[in-house]
Amino acid sequence: MHIRRIILVHMIVAFAVLATSPAIGVNIVNIDFLFEISADFSEPSDVAVSKDGKIYVVDGVNNRIKVFNKNGQALSVFGKKGSTEGRFHFPLGIDVDNAGNIYIADAGNSRVQIFDRDTNFVAAINLPGKADKPADPTDVAVDESRNRLYVVDNDNHRLLVYDLSTRQLINTIGGPGDQALKFRYPFLTALNKENYLYVVDVINTRVQVISPDGLFVTYVGGWGVEKGQFFRPKGIAVDASNRIYVSDSYMGVIQVFGTWGEFYGVLGDARQKAVKKFKTPVGLFIDQDNRLYVVEMLAQKVSVYRITAKGQ
Repeated sequence: MHIRRIILVHMIVAFAVLATSPAIGVNIVNIDFLFEISADFSEPSDVAVSKDGKIYVVDGVNNRIKVFNKNGQALSVFGKKGSTEGRFHFPLGIDVDNAGNIYIADAGNSRVQIFDRDTNFVAAINLPGKADKPADPTDVAVDESRNRLYVVDNDNHRLLVYDLSTRQLINTIGGPGDQALKFRYPFLTALNKENYLYVVDVINTRVQVISPDGLFVTYVGGWGVEKGQFFRPKGIAVDASNRIYVSDSYMGVIQVFGTWGEFYGVLGDARQKAVKKFKTPVGLFIDQDNRLYVVEMLAQKVSVYRITAKGQ
């Protein structure tokens, strides 16, 4: 045990060199701070932005969704604790479709709830459990081109795939394990512009990439504290160039990868050659204006940046 502690301390110190200024030998992807949203959150987990610029933040411990305009000014709040229509029990993940419909992973109620652009309740999808474990939805992703809704079932280590029109289950992907298309507590997810699905596979410390046909494509990352590795990955977003952004909640950094998982760089200030440190970064989102939204769970805020450079 003593030796293992020494190794762990050595690895954390090694990564601390990466995560502080100056960063030597690490490509910095430049971001400029725009504003932050701090609105009486209690451990927020995820964020999504509609085509018209509305910012939706999952304020899960408070069992509600908070809505802001494109400048971060509060607009409205919906939801409260409960199990009836429009109420939540520890919601975690969110997505918004092109029409502005809102999809919420209502984890404690084992369901996905759907709301229209005016936050009126539309429907609920009650998710099937497995053996003695109820479904534990932690995120959703909407693929309108293929009429699919992907739901991450964390406790059952799988993905549930629904038909968007009928809201019927059409496929199940995964199960517990560390092989391809197997998961250990998958958490947040994102689609790229070709509708490849990226799933953060937390305890396997990697991201799995899955084709629109449900086939395994590749892994991104792996366990460790060197560049291109993860200690506790949580959130993911993909930009218009199909670059992949992954938050490491324990190490407090966001790493960037190429389309097929090759390490590209770390977010920070290229002019100062400094890696940006976040406080428990979890959910990520990149909007159509190349703005990056970072949910910092223990800092109780969402930080908003513009991605301004491809790196030094």
